[in-house]
Amino acid sequence: MNFSQKNSEIWVYAEQHAGVIHPVAFELLGTARKLADDRGLRVTAAVIGDLRASCGEDLIAAGADHVFLVTHETLKLPMELPYEEILYRLVSREQPDILLFGATPFGRSLAPRLAAHLGTGLTADCTSLSIDPESGLLKQVRPAFGGSLMAEIVCPVMRPQMATVRPGVFPRPTPDFTRGGNIERIWQPAGTPKVTVLRTEARRDGRSIAGAKRLVIAGRGIGLKKNLALVEELATLLDADWGCTRPLVENGWCESFRQVGQTGCSVSPELLVSVGVSGAVQHTAGIAGAKQIIAVNKDPAAQIFASASYAVEGDCVQFIKSLISELRANPPMRTIWGSSEEYNG
Repeated sequence: MNFSQKNSEIWVYAEQHAGVIHPVAFELLGTARKLADDRGLRVTAAVIGDLRASCGEDLIAAGADHVFLVTHETLKLPMELPYEEILYRLVSREQPDILLFGATPFGRSLAPRLAAHLGTGLTADCTSLSIDPESGLLKQVRPAFGGSLMAEIVCPVMRPQMATVRPGVFPRPTPDFTRGGNIERIWQPAGTPKVTVLRTEARRDGRSIAGAKRLVIAGRGIGLKKNLALVEELATLLDADWGCTRPLVENGWCESFRQVGQTGCSVSPELLVSVGVSGAVQHTAGIAGAKQIIAVNKDPAAQIFASASYAVEGDCVQFIKSLISELRANPPMRTIWGSSEEYNG
C-alpha cells in the first residue's frame, strides 16, 4: 500500500495467547523504542484477543507510547483470518511507517497474509534492524543463500515496511511502569468465522531454551555423544540450560528444541559458553543477542572466535572436565533469577 500521508510511527504487533503477551513482543518493543528515540518517532503496540486489563500497561512499560487493545470474547483463540482483517483496517486507517511481528508460528502465518493484503513487502527472520539516517528507511538484515551471507533489505516505495524477528534475537527491556502512554480499547467481534475450532490441545513439545539466562552450547567438536553428559553437568554447575548445533540434532544426539541457530531457536543469554562450535553464520545468527560469549575450540581460525568475548584455543572436552573440577571444588554463588509468567503459546 502506498500511503498518501506517511505516519512516522513504528508499530509492533503484540502476540498473545490466553491473555499472556508473548515475550517476543517485549523484545520488539525494546528495539522499536531505541529506533524511535533516534528518530523522534512514536511507538504503537497493537494486541488482539480476549484481553486482561493490564496488557496495555505492560506494553507501555516496555516502550509503547500508544496501545490499541482490540478485544472481544469471540477473539479468544488466535486465528489468522479475523486477526488479519482487524489489523488491515487498523493499519489502513493509521498508516504507520514500520510494522514489526515476532517470527513465531502464528506470526509467520499472520504477517505475510497482512503484507499481501496491504500490497507491501515483508522481510522474514531478521537478525538486525536499523534506520538509515539519510533516507529514513528501515534496514532489515537477515541470513540469505542458506546462511552463507547476510543480506540488507529495504522497502523504498510501499508502506508499511514490514519485518518479522525471531524470539530471542533482541534483549527484553527492563519494564518502566512510570512511563506514560495512551491505551485505546476497541470492542471488536471477530465477525462470521470461516473456520470452526472444535477443541484445542496443549503442545507436548513446547519447551524452549530461548529464554535461558545462562546457556552452554555444544557443537561437533565434543566428538562423542557420551560427552553430552559432561555438557549437561557443566550446565548444572553453572545454573544454566544447554543447547546444541544442528549436526548434533541431525545425528540424533539432541532433541530439536535444543538446537540454536538459523533453523533452530535464537537466544540472548547473559552468559553463553560455546564448546566445540565452529561458528558458521547459520549458528551465529542465533546467538547475536548473547551478552557474554566464552568460546572454546581447538581450531585457532574457528569463526566462533569472531563472536566471542573470551576465546579459549584448546580441546573443548578437556576444558569442560577442568572447569567441572574447578566448579565442584569452588561452587559459584547461585543467582536466583527473577521469575516470569510462563508462556505456552
